[in-house]
Amino acid sequence: MRIAFIGLGNMGAPMARNLIKAGHALNLFDLNQTVLAELGELGAQVSASPKAAAAASELVITMLPAAAHVRSVYLNDDGVLAGVKAGTPVVDCSTIDPQTARDVSAAAAKQGVDMGDAPVSGGTGGAQAGTLTFMVGASESLFASLQPVLAQMGRNIVHCGEVGTGQIAKICNNLLLGISMIGVSEAMALGNALGIDTQVLAGIINSSTGRCWSSDTYNPWPGIVETAPASRGYTGGFGAELMLKDLGLATEAARQAHQPVILGALAQQLYQAMSLRGDGGKDFSAIVEGYRKAE
Repeated sequence: MRIAFIGLGNMGAPMARNLIKAGHALNLFDLNQTVLAELGELGAQVSASPKAAAAASELVITMLPAAAHVRSVYLNDDGVLAGVKAGTPVVDCSTIDPQTARDVSAAAAKQGVDMGDAPVSGGTGGAQAGTLTFMVGASESLFASLQPVLAQMGRNIVHCGEVGTGQIAKICNNLLLGISMIGVSEAMALGNALGIDTQVLAGIINSSTGRCWSSDTYNPWPGIVETAPASRGYTGGFGAELMLKDLGLATEAARQAHQPVILGALAQQLYQAMSLRGDGGKDFSAIVEGYRKAE
């Protein structure tokens, strides 16, 4: 299949590589000329604009940083909707607010284009390994056409409902993730301050009712989980700025729905403080450093 892939950042580039490995012909667009050249060497074609990439393709996939980028890539004069043919399936894998997903999908529908949203979970490691989870908001028919292609980039392809529900699932999941990481950070730091061996404490938590992904797989305390960012200076993984972005999406969606997210709002403030300290580039589990005494 000839696929337009637009947005080749830390997530999009490895996703595109997996599609190339699966035998698809890709039309690419991104502002990063280096990554375009690298993927071009693998056989992909470089397009001059989103419009050009979409016009020559049977499927369009986008992976972009924020809602403003999604709107411009789709709605500008040289955007996807200016070039895509009616009947071509389109899916945006960015993490944005649900309303933007619905607005852009509505614009696409006016041109006879069925568009869905499919944000992902699994981080850069999952993107490279092809083990991502896709949370898909789409019609039944669009989901059926997207599923085989998404399965070449991910392990779990979940149909959440109509367009926009993929974004709802993603922001609710990351709201809980941000809160749980702060909870594990507080517990680990308290245990350390009170004098228990942190390895012992982590083992107890992970065999008791406090167990969660933030404790047993991604523990924020250095040396507990060898593969976690905490054991490599909080490098790699899921950046704190990205967590802050997702918590902002969740709290704004909650405001629009008149739904209280009290712990979510507090988590957003804690990650905002982390960003202001200049630590936004670290993995989000580095939130624990705010609870540790300077050594």
